[in-house]
Amino acid sequence: MDKHVTHWIGGAPQESADGRRAPVYNPASGQITGEVEMAGPKDVDAAVAAARAAFPGWRDTPLSQRVKTLFRFRELLNRDREKLAAAISSEHGKVFSDALGEVERGLEVVDFACGIPHLLKGGFSENVSRGVDAWSVHQPVGVAVGITPFNFPAMVPLWMFPVAIACGNTFVLKPSEKDPSASLLLAGLWAEAGLPEGVFNVVHGDKTAVDALLEHRDVAAVSFVGSTPIARYVYRTAADHGKRVQALGGAKNHMVVLPDADLDQAADAAVSAGFGSAGERCMAISAVAVVDSVADELVARIRERVSRLLVGPGDDDRSEMGPLVTREHRDKVASYLESGVEEGATLAVDGRVHPVLGGATEGFWLGPSLLDHVTSSMACYRDEIFGPVLSVVRVSGYEEALQLVDDNPYGNGTAVFTKDGGAARRFQNEVQVGMVGINVPIPVPMAYYSFGGWKQSLFGDSHVHGTEGVHFYTRTKAVTARWSDPSKRPSDGVDLGFPTNG
Repeated sequence: MDKHVTHWIGGAPQESADGRRAPVYNPASGQITGEVEMAGPKDVDAAVAAARAAFPGWRDTPLSQRVKTLFRFRELLNRDREKLAAAISSEHGKVFSDALGEVERGLEVVDFACGIPHLLKGGFSENVSRGVDAWSVHQPVGVAVGITPFNFPAMVPLWMFPVAIACGNTFVLKPSEKDPSASLLLAGLWAEAGLPEGVFNVVHGDKTAVDALLEHRDVAAVSFVGSTPIARYVYRTAADHGKRVQALGGAKNHMVVLPDADLDQAADAAVSAGFGSAGERCMAISAVAVVDSVADELVARIRERVSRLLVGPGDDDRSEMGPLVTREHRDKVASYLESGVEEGATLAVDGRVHPVLGGATEGFWLGPSLLDHVTSSMACYRDEIFGPVLSVVRVSGYEEALQLVDDNPYGNGTAVFTKDGGAARRFQNEVQVGMVGINVPIPVPMAYYSFGGWKQSLFGDSHVHGTEGVHFYTRTKAVTARWSDPSKRPSDGVDLGFPTNG
């Protein structure tokens, strides 16, 4: 082991107060490559205290100075994007090009946050009453917390903290302990950019650290991305402790394929969106709802494409898909192949026998898998598998496909493939899902639009980043003022009546 990942508190690395550590793996080899510190309540207290102490100074830092720091951070992040991507690939398992794309998406949010002077402008009304003006301002909330998942160790944190910090808040990040190195690299870039000590902090850990953050009296806002059960828990716990919360939960993203669709385009999309990053994406397509009349042909085209996919280590330039993040997760995902067949599905492609480049066998490998003739009662359909298992559900037509999507408790993302503009417009209007693609398999999050689902894919009122992110990380203050002209000072005296705008 040659890797030791510490916390980052008050502008410097820090070890855990109680000495707890957890192993860090390389999913491609299955080997332990280092250790990460695991925070307890004392570590959380230290991080929040550092953020709280830094808040008044950062809140009062002129916008122009904040933006200069953001621009410096942006340039440093762009400079080290390949170094960051390599760290992600080595701990998560995703191929290097995919990790690099993740960093690029995060960079776009930093670009957006650099426009914060315009985004924070309030409103002004002159003479709302005689000699009275009114205006509104957007002020930071205080100490903000981000609790982020393993599947995007750079991009998801970058959805949160650039906007929060640009708005004048301080931040404590609790990343996944499975791939923690990216967060420390980001902290180092902030320090190099000149961000004051304590404005950005990192604590690693498990439920102990999470609970301490959710219950801490000095934390004002909590952002979370993860599974629906944990999102619900985070939302309830943080809200019970008086915090504003945005908690993004799980997904079961459907791709609807109508009979007139370009089947080559649809097959390409299903494979790309189903198996990219080994299916460990919150926007991955996990269910294809295809109309019966074209189902056999679509399945054949998907199978042909899957047979050509190159699975291998993330640092092999030939690899198109890497391993899963842990051995336990790989075993859980693979179990759905068995249960699917037991419940009546057809195993059209068995990823357990897919070859791995270099003949690697010790890593957490599972190749792309395809279950056909899946129904909504099966566990492989009901559960968020979060791995390279694509389920094909055959439907009679548009109405049944729409009903299938709407009946699902998740509402993160969906897509429709069709050449009929009327059908596409009807679908995007009627479907009860937060993000919709039309002949696009994954509505990829763009920094200037918010990201978030409906139903059990979101707990709280605000989506993440974009203008909704600015809204989440600020509070509006309304100000009403009268400055009397001494030469025209009113002499009305005391009036206990309800004030009017006359």
